Amino acid sequence: MINTLGFDSDFDPSLLGRIFNERKQVGYYNLPNQDTTYIHYYLKQLDKRQNLNSISDVVVIGIGGSSLGAKAVYHFIKPIRQLKRNLYFMDSTDPVTIANICNSLNMESTHFIVISKSGTTIETIAAYKHILAITKSAQLSYFPFTFITDQDSLLEQHAQKVGGLIINIQQNVGGRFSLLSSAGIMPLALTGIKIDCLLKGAAKIKDSFFNQGYMQNVLLKKATFYAKNSSNYNINALFSYTDSLKYFNDWYVQLWGESLGKKQKNSAFNVGLTPIGLTGPKDQHSFLQLLSEGTRDKSVTFIKLKTFDNHQKVPDMTLEKLETLDLINQVEFSTLINMQADAIIESLKEHTRIPLDEITLQKQDEFSIGQLIYYYELLTSLVGDLLNINTYNQPGVESGKNILLKKLQQL
Repeated sequence: MINTLGFDSDFDPSLLGRIFNERKQVGYYNLPNQDTTYIHYYLKQLDKRQNLNSISDVVVIGIGGSSLGAKAVYHFIKPIRQLKRNLYFMDSTDPVTIANICNSLNMESTHFIVISKSGTTIETIAAYKHILAITKSAQLSYFPFTFITDQDSLLEQHAQKVGGLIINIQQNVGGRFSLLSSAGIMPLALTGIKIDCLLKGAAKIKDSFFNQGYMQNVLLKKATFYAKNSSNYNINALFSYTDSLKYFNDWYVQLWGESLGKKQKNSAFNVGLTPIGLTGPKDQHSFLQLLSEGTRDKSVTFIKLKTFDNHQKVPDMTLEKLETLDLINQVEFSTLINMQADAIIESLKEHTRIPLDEITLQKQDEFSIGQLIYYYELLTSLVGDLLNINTYNQPGVESGKNILLKKLQQL
């Protein structure tokens, strides 16, 4: 990953010490170096139960942190490689969405992975009940469910009762930081995505940051700028110039929004940085005008892909009345999309005071997306520390869950 900074803030050296201490308590920091032998053990168990060769589709039943991460990686890799299995995500209670997914599946060649850290996520359990009823009606000779949850959760206890396969999420790993945990990598492993490469990419950023490499300076300065200017630039837009990062944008929105929108410790003062995920060049034709001439309350990070595994060119032809556009003839689409990104960056630098920076991924592969994932997880933790908040809880979300429970009890 190459990062060209638009931020140059002096940072408090004590920040690094606090993050080193936090690393001892918060589980996601050490996931890049995890022992992955449990993946192979699980695949053997699943093969005995359902025969891996008979499985063509895998469905993740989960919401938020239990699905967004795996979805981001899957849709980044899927366009450039033939994978072993299709991966679906049942992450909504929209009845039409649920019906459409079910209608596209052959139950005899599908395996379901129910993911809930707490084990009591209402949306997840509702969808699980629906699928369970369908599989019972199909009278399958095996139980086609794996459960990924915290150790000793109510969902694990249920799984033990019904004889489902069980995988525990590593300790002290919050849902939105669980992409590199078993919750994220097990569904991906079933598709044939290279988990070791994904973790190596994350480890590259981790080692650079914690061993005084290039990323330490980059991330400390960027986090400090965001925190110091959180009142002036309280909206952070991620502008990804490849369609394959569309779902990564969704993951970033949850990570950033749920982690950083909080009340400060020991006070009732509300802080937060609002995330926006954009995809270029499509969103140039909707959001760019607001960036250019709207309120100066936004910072923007552009993400580009240096090398596309596709070299299609614009055909060498002249169109009547459109001869002036012959300058695009024989230009590769990969060149065109990056030139569009560069033009927008140059325009914003020249005509606005918007804080900008740029991230370039070397390739569309597991290593690159692994780097990007850990980069944003670290950045989130650093900004959260500087904002003096608890980065890892979500009391606002819990409040909504409690209200929903009360409403359901009144039905």
